[in-house]
Amino acid sequence: MKRRLPLWVAAPLIFTLAFGGVTAPQPAYAQSKQISINPDQAICLPGADSAPGSCMLAGPSQRLSELAAMGITFPEDPLPLAHPPYELSHIHFAYALLDNAEIPVYASLQDAIDGKQSGTLPKSKLKYISYYDREVTDRGTFYLNSKGQWLSGEYVSRVSVPYLQGYLVKGPLYTTFAWVKQECQSQTAPGYLGATPRKDYQRMDVVRVYDTKIADNVEWDMIGPDEWIEHRFIGKVTANTTPPQGVTNGRWIEVNLYEQTLMVYDNQKLIFATLVATGSDPFYTQPGLFKVYKKLEHDPMYGAFKADRSDYYYLEDVPYIMYYDKARALHGSYWNTMLGYPASHGCVNLSAADAHWLFDWAKDGEWVYVWDPSGMTPTDPAYYGPGGV
Repeated sequence: MKRRLPLWVAAPLIFTLAFGGVTAPQPAYAQSKQISINPDQAICLPGADSAPGSCMLAGPSQRLSELAAMGITFPEDPLPLAHPPYELSHIHFAYALLDNAEIPVYASLQDAIDGKQSGTLPKSKLKYISYYDREVTDRGTFYLNSKGQWLSGEYVSRVSVPYLQGYLVKGPLYTTFAWVKQECQSQTAPGYLGATPRKDYQRMDVVRVYDTKIADNVEWDMIGPDEWIEHRFIGKVTANTTPPQGVTNGRWIEVNLYEQTLMVYDNQKLIFATLVATGSDPFYTQPGLFKVYKKLEHDPMYGAFKADRSDYYYLEDVPYIMYYDKARALHGSYWNTMLGYPASHGCVNLSAADAHWLFDWAKDGEWVYVWDPSGMTPTDPAYYGPGGV
């Protein structure tokens, strides 16, 4: 129950509002909100409950009510999020990046030592092997790849798998949340003109989103009281538990091309969310409703799209693959360090840990719903070829 301010506290305020039966001018916030001030009423205490009309909503109590109407409460309720088990990030392969050159391969270690070449790997900026053995000899260091070929260590740079994990959603999500995708600053207002920097954010910080506005043709999101961030810096997750048209079993995977996020629904409840990387122009990820038709724990991916094969890629032991639209698949991407931005030839790239979680959850025939709320991605099926990594 809301308490009235005691007389010794309220009296000076009442005196300033009314003296000799004359009502004082209403303050600016009261005029803008058309609040009727009763000089005989005490001000509502911030954070307390009261019956309507029992006290005057002004000052801090009014500000808290305005923020609560936007979903901002003090203190904030914790988001119902938890990381999946860390062990899902463990990968059974060791990977290495190869130079952008034509690289000789050898059928055996002795052939490699003797320089008896059996073939080559073409030039490519995106060329990785998974290696199963490493031998140091007086002729140099050699690596054995997944195809049983030996390569000279002079072309090889060993790499670690980037770590990123999304969130399990453990309860109803009443507010939108987002990942910060790169280092940036929030502003005190939407837009840069007239606003001042508010706070520094790092990649993978999590923020809540309460409102969206367009300022100078740029989309801005409100992430706190008088705090805004440019939308291109974040990837938002908004729960929508209504199944896409055609989904009848309450289970589906949603890929939001605009936000570069992926959500998983089970029994029409959001249970998982993470950042992804989808197809970049002109190799968009095709919007639509699809079904997972093949699951592979790991497999190589290689090919080219341009006639001169200048975009050739070669990737061994791509982990946790789920094909759903021709050659387009959901899969782990051990080479991508900046999930959250379009970067593929049409596939949906996830971190190795998130692809592992999704692979374990999904069955053959799971629904995959891909859409772009901005409408910028082509939807005509005639635009799309078979797709790629």
